[in-house]
Amino acid sequence: MCQAESPMPYSDPVTPRRSRAATIAVNLLAVVLVIFGLPIFGGGIWLIILGGSWYYALAGIGLLATAYALFHRSMAAVWVYVLTFAGTVIWAFWEAGFNWWAQVPRLVAPTLVLVLVLATIPALHRLGARRAGSTLPLIALVGLLFAQAFSGQPAWAQEQSSTEPAPQPDALPTEPPSAPVTFQMPEVGADWPAYGGTHHATRYSPLSQITPENVAGLRKVWEFRTGDMPEGDARYSNQNTPLKIGDQVLICSAMNKIISLDPRTGAENWRFDPQVPQEAIPYNATCRGLAYYASPTLAEDEPCAERVIMNTLDARLIAVDTRTGALCQGFGSSGTVDLEEGIGHTVPGWYAPTSPPTIVRNIAVVHSQVRDGQRRDAPSGVIRGYDAETGELAWAWDMGRPGETGLPPEGETYTRGTPNVWTIASGDNELGLVYLPHGVPSVDYWGGMRSEIENEYSTALVALDVETGQVAWHYQTVHYDVWDYDLGSQGSLIDFPTPDGPVPALILPTKLGMFFIFNRETGELLVEVEERPVPQGGVEPERLSPTQPFVVDFPNTLKPDIEERHMWGMTPLDQLWCRIQFRRANYDGIYTPPSVDRDWIQYPGYNGGSDWGGVAIDPVRGIMVANYNDAPNFNRLIPRDEADRRGAVPIDEPGAEDTPEGLNPQADTPFAIKVNAGWRVGLTGLLCKEPPYGGIMAIDLATREVLWDKPFGTARKNGPFGIPSMLPLDIGTPNNAGAVVTASGLIFIAAATDDLIRAMDIATGEVLWQDALPAGGQAGPAMYEVDGVQYLIINAGGHNFMETPIGDYFIAYALP
Repeated sequence: MCQAESPMPYSDPVTPRRSRAATIAVNLLAVVLVIFGLPIFGGGIWLIILGGSWYYALAGIGLLATAYALFHRSMAAVWVYVLTFAGTVIWAFWEAGFNWWAQVPRLVAPTLVLVLVLATIPALHRLGARRAGSTLPLIALVGLLFAQAFSGQPAWAQEQSSTEPAPQPDALPTEPPSAPVTFQMPEVGADWPAYGGTHHATRYSPLSQITPENVAGLRKVWEFRTGDMPEGDARYSNQNTPLKIGDQVLICSAMNKIISLDPRTGAENWRFDPQVPQEAIPYNATCRGLAYYASPTLAEDEPCAERVIMNTLDARLIAVDTRTGALCQGFGSSGTVDLEEGIGHTVPGWYAPTSPPTIVRNIAVVHSQVRDGQRRDAPSGVIRGYDAETGELAWAWDMGRPGETGLPPEGETYTRGTPNVWTIASGDNELGLVYLPHGVPSVDYWGGMRSEIENEYSTALVALDVETGQVAWHYQTVHYDVWDYDLGSQGSLIDFPTPDGPVPALILPTKLGMFFIFNRETGELLVEVEERPVPQGGVEPERLSPTQPFVVDFPNTLKPDIEERHMWGMTPLDQLWCRIQFRRANYDGIYTPPSVDRDWIQYPGYNGGSDWGGVAIDPVRGIMVANYNDAPNFNRLIPRDEADRRGAVPIDEPGAEDTPEGLNPQADTPFAIKVNAGWRVGLTGLLCKEPPYGGIMAIDLATREVLWDKPFGTARKNGPFGIPSMLPLDIGTPNNAGAVVTASGLIFIAAATDDLIRAMDIATGEVLWQDALPAGGQAGPAMYEVDGVQYLIINAGGHNFMETPIGDYFIAYALP
């Protein structure tokens, strides 16, 4: 009998392929989780040893446990990671609350991993995944560890409950000023005759054609390019605020070319080229501006009756006729004064005047940048006054030669290494005073060789009598400055409201985010300043000041001390590394002293608070507008022998160009200095501190209240690895350069690293208009009027340190 054959089982040829694909996908995800889980776990253990958060070690365990379960085709992988993710969410809000920028490195990558793990569920089913029951102990262990980690009060709540409330303004000073002075603000309107509008530096325009209601219609009406762009390995950028005088706009280029433009069209009238060599140009800056001077003794039609006076980067003082662009032959030697006379040993780019002179009572007051961190035996920070008519030296204030106001004796120089003034000065023609914001002596981060007189005038505002060159008064904002907190902002002169009436005053912004306010005639403080104890130690414990001055009755931009939870980055790995760095570094809060044993955190960093842009003040509304930076530095002093091995060579020796970036030699001293400005993460180039990195605020001067304070700058030109994200989100970026305010209630400002110029409502801070610039806008804008039309003009020149695009653009805007 024949027996029927058994039917063959059905075979689906696709199933093995699907199984193989599922196996590969699950294994690949498991490998990725191991790759990230191991350093997160290992770094987490390191962080725990340093006294930091336990989260990363636990998250590493969760990632490795998930990978283990995936390798074994267990559904426990899903449950372990869901539990790990839940713990991550709880931890993230525990530490940072609803600060969404702070949550980026905490939640974005874990959420992506969650999606990938959940996506493995169909694959695990297809591969006949084991139930999670056998790995319940693993799930329970992960849950128990996370539960233990979160016993206690949330970190953000601890901050709210433990941080002292911000000091409230005390009673205003009640003593009347010793000598009331009447003050008339110099007229600004159709013209913009000085860097800050006038030498009072309020950056206020009475023009009102452009208003909050019509500013959205603002359009670019002309663009001019100077032709000065870096060539080869050269790195420089222009930060020029144009002048507008009569029927011309006057600008200076990156190579100190003076150019006259038609204010309506931007057409070039003339240019003067002083033939500055490229090697004379400093790394971070070139020409910030020009000084305008109208002679009271020459007839209007005489040559050089009106002139512009400019400091060149190769240390010359030049006067040029505004009508023709020709040198003023009666000024100095055929139009030129040698500013290196009496300076002594220097090389191109070391002693380099970048800011314009300030002219008070026919005296052009001249000062210079001296490149930071090179050597103790550096060119002098001498201040000199020259006759604006003849170019003759009227006086020299050399703090190391008190009582001597002329050139040094033959064979000698002005005192070397003294504090210099690299930024812009302001002046009062009625009082005959010029106000000079000083930096620190050479070198910046070690002071063991400084003289007593240098310690007196370091990081101090000095008011000089322009008739004599003698000190009228001075005030030091940082004692024994070894943090490079030089005064980078021009002081602004206003009538400051007090209970006894307006007082002619000067407002001085600082890199620490405080605003010192003085009676500008006497130097008497119009705010209360308290000497507070600050951290001690470091490499100079016997020389540090035990206290530092803090303004206590006027708003500031100082933020609370940073903590481990304020560390940031693009991914959990970035943030973990920043946390490890934070725990390894010396940090005791503001004024943590420099150290050599390990890195130390300087917060705010030397680019904190206000820099060369200063503040803008609406004198009618009584409102001050201040943009500011909020980022730390990560520094370490390097012993001399190690610095030599690493190739730290000062600017005046062969091989200086090969000195590693961020390493300043500080030759002639025991230490070089390594500066990580902004404290960047090595892999992605982002900053270690969470955003914001910059802001802008408005302050009512009468009530001393903050009207509004908001992050300033979007993320559109910022991102990991230097790749622009193009996100129009207000992250708050570093920003340098100032604003202009107008009678109509508008603020015009660029400054931020997003390459935008904005118009903002002074009452609310709302952005009403913006335009993208072709290069960085790290220059102060100007405002002028021609034929009844109001114009806004900005130099888009970029900035190397801020890594904005370099350009040679001058752009003007007006209503259609």
